[in-house]
Amino acid sequence: MSAPRRVERHALVVGVRPEKREEYLRLHSAVWPQVEQTLRDANITNYSIFIVGDMLFAYYEYVGDDHEADLARVGEDPVTREWWTHTDPCQVRIVEERIPGARWQPLDEIWHLP
Repeated sequence: MSAPRRVERHALVVGVRPEKREEYLRLHSAVWPQVEQTLRDANITNYSIFIVGDMLFAYYEYVGDDHEADLARVGEDPVTREWWTHTDPCQVRIVEERIPGARWQPLDEIWHLP
């Protein structure tokens, strides 16, 4: 019997610019298939983005062995980089900067019901 797959949970938060909110929602009503495939290839599963007011909350599970390297590969994908030219202008950092330069900032998990 194989060992259970290790799952890392990740949550992030960012603001959506009020004047870009509808554009952001429109973009995410039809995420580009290559962007989705790049995330899958990077061992990212169960990715969701939620919205309340002008705040976006993202959650995903990582099932690989090198999260940092897999995220770097996502960032090197030319289609994903093009996607970001559309989504990034819609976003604004709203919490303290923990990852320098990043709009999406991580949240600390304080409780989990397994």
